[in-house]
Amino acid sequence: MNNRLIKVTALFLCLSSLMIFPMNIFAQEMPFELQSKSALLMDYDTGTILYEENSHEKLPIASITKIMTTLLALEAIEDGRISLDDEVVISEYAASMGGSQVFLSAGEKLPVSALLKAIIVASANDASVALAEKISGTVETFVSKMNQKAKELGMENTHFADCTGLSDEDNYSTAYDVSIMSRELLKYPLFFQWSTIWLDHLEESENNTMLTNTNRLVRFYEGCDGIKTGSTSKAKSCLAATAKRGNLRLIAIILAAPTSKTRFNEAAKLMDYGFANYEAVPLIKKDSVVEKNIAVTGGKEKAIVGLAAKDYSLLQKKGEPSQYQMDTIIDQPIKAPIKAGQKIGYINIKQGGKDIGTVDILADRDVDKAGIYDYFKQIIQDWVSASPQ
Repeated sequence: MNNRLIKVTALFLCLSSLMIFPMNIFAQEMPFELQSKSALLMDYDTGTILYEENSHEKLPIASITKIMTTLLALEAIEDGRISLDDEVVISEYAASMGGSQVFLSAGEKLPVSALLKAIIVASANDASVALAEKISGTVETFVSKMNQKAKELGMENTHFADCTGLSDEDNYSTAYDVSIMSRELLKYPLFFQWSTIWLDHLEESENNTMLTNTNRLVRFYEGCDGIKTGSTSKAKSCLAATAKRGNLRLIAIILAAPTSKTRFNEAAKLMDYGFANYEAVPLIKKDSVVEKNIAVTGGKEKAIVGLAAKDYSLLQKKGEPSQYQMDTIIDQPIKAPIKAGQKIGYINIKQGGKDIGTVDILADRDVDKAGIYDYFKQIIQDWVSASPQ
């Protein structure tokens, strides 16, 4: 018979346990004004919005579009549909792209890794088209997948017309939606292999093009390691930026800034405010033991251990007491066979009575399905242990 284990551990580190804080208490007026038309500041771990201004207004986003292009590429790598070493033949169409580019020539061959570097560091339109064609065969098919992924992520006010952001018509998003896809992209550690590069050369290309990171905050803002810039006459200057200090990672979105300098300054102001006023308190450490002696049925072993799938930190204002609740939810017994790393449950984290995050619980080992011999052996062991000594 399956028993549902719901182990509720109420962890309150202050005496005022009856106080309830709605999540939107964090979003408040800044001690300064912004010139940009739309802006948002988000805590990466919890997705809590710390500040927003016109965050749901549909606006052209220029090369911010390439966040989704990069996200789909990293997904394809993780799924095994492409690899970093795969060779990509540059098409005439890809080589014809204007705007930001690394001057790829039709017919030359580059590995997927080189194209990703060109996109993430230098916002290369030619590399974006070449990679889209590699993944989906045609740019049109790839763009369809971009819009499909946007819907899956809940980006309700976004539409992509291309994989580069060159199209101002029918290619739009919002600061809120951009923060959603940015947060999704940052789940891939591989992204940071290139996002922190300031200067480099695309040695794999015939032109050995020099790459300069379009995001100047990577060099001039402490802890900044991404994400993407964008600029056209209609979109004006846009920026999705992220920085991490200690346990706290922030995401700042700026859309329709009047100048390039403004977008960087205002993103920095937003993150300065966040780092000065908030902190991330570590709650869960990756690979830590969440639950011992989780019952197994039909296996060669009777129990396994549940491990946390990732780190998790609680967002709170500096100087305020921590207040949260963690619910560990596992369906027991777990039916064999079981693979190490298999999801067997999750931890639900709440603050102020609202769900703010989850962490998967993973099996710590393989458990093979029991055979007739194993059942017979277990019967003998149970009989011996039950016999009077």
